[in-house]
Amino acid sequence: MLLEVKGLEVRYGGIRAVKGIDLAVAEGELVCLIGANGAGKTSALKAICGLHARSGKVTYAGEALEGLPVFELPRRGLVMVPEGRGVFAQLSVAENLAMGAYSRQDADIDADIARQYESFPRLKERRHQTAGTLSGGEQQMLAIGRALMSRPKLLLLDEPSMGLAPLMVAKIFDIVREVAARGVTILLVEQNARLALELAHRGYVMESGNITLADEANKLLADPKVREAYLGESAG
Repeated sequence: MLLEVKGLEVRYGGIRAVKGIDLAVAEGELVCLIGANGAGKTSALKAICGLHARSGKVTYAGEALEGLPVFELPRRGLVMVPEGRGVFAQLSVAENLAMGAYSRQDADIDADIARQYESFPRLKERRHQTAGTLSGGEQQMLAIGRALMSRPKLLLLDEPSMGLAPLMVAKIFDIVREVAARGVTILLVEQNARLALELAHRGYVMESGNITLADEANKLLADPKVREAYLGESAG
């Protein structure tokens, strides 16, 4: 497995937001983590990256991540696109993309920026525009493009569809599909359960800090409990 998480726990004071979960992502997989708002999905993702204090074991590419500085993760191919996009609002689109390659020292950075512009034509049109003035969908494209500039082996995506209009949601999910087709391993946290499960190979369902279901994505799509709780369909 490229990523293995065992007994992951996250606390906020006396509150256990994540209650000792296990999950794994194999190289080349697209795995989704679905659940209602407040289930602990984002806390789990941030804890995997070391952005929250955690207990339990997180192993990436066979190496335990305990004690490893967060800034080292992109150098090893583990990159996160946070909820809310997190672009550098005062920098231009081009400068944001360049920041995604801060850990690289090779000669292919300009070629990779050109590749992002090919994948995201709207970013090319706005390459000199300040990132904070972009629409929500454009900022999401920029956040994904910036992450891809680090040439990730494992991409963690936190709620990429949040706050976007339906047409832009469809576009973002097309982009995620294309990224996965290039061979990038993806762990996707997403409230839109149907879209996530239609895209993923496998899925985990998280409720109140626990993993309550784990299976192949198509089986979760057909599960009556999932259909009723997350797809808005009657179990009857």
